[in-house]
Amino acid sequence: MNVREAAERSGLPSKTIRYYDDIGLVVPDRRNDGYRDYDNQSVQKLAFLKRARQLGFSIDDCRQLLSLYEDKDRASADVKALAETHLAEIDKRLAELEHLRGTLKHLIHACRGDDRPDCPILADLSGDE
Repeated sequence: MNVREAAERSGLPSKTIRYYDDIGLVVPDRRNDGYRDYDNQSVQKLAFLKRARQLGFSIDDCRQLLSLYEDKDRASADVKALAETHLAEIDKRLAELEHLRGTLKHLIHACRGDDRPDCPILADLSGDE
């Protein structure tokens, strides 16, 4: 099937599928005319990658996950370790976002929002606090 059909079946945009081909993540066969030719297994891998990306896994993580997925002798512990590392990164980002949220909430509360020119938000951004 061509890239358009693979896109419809996998739920990924054609542009993303072409990108995955360009970086060697999912490499389809090529027809005699040079066009990409995806089989059902390739579409399954594309759908797998779509879900992995929805969960926030990086391209490098996806490459590892796909390798583990294709390795029938894999240990599930390897997959779990990769997922646990990713979860720890998410937790770290959430903590950073909570800190940013608290800081911004404080600055918004400190700003009077009136016609006066002084603004704690701008003072903080410029380092003039």
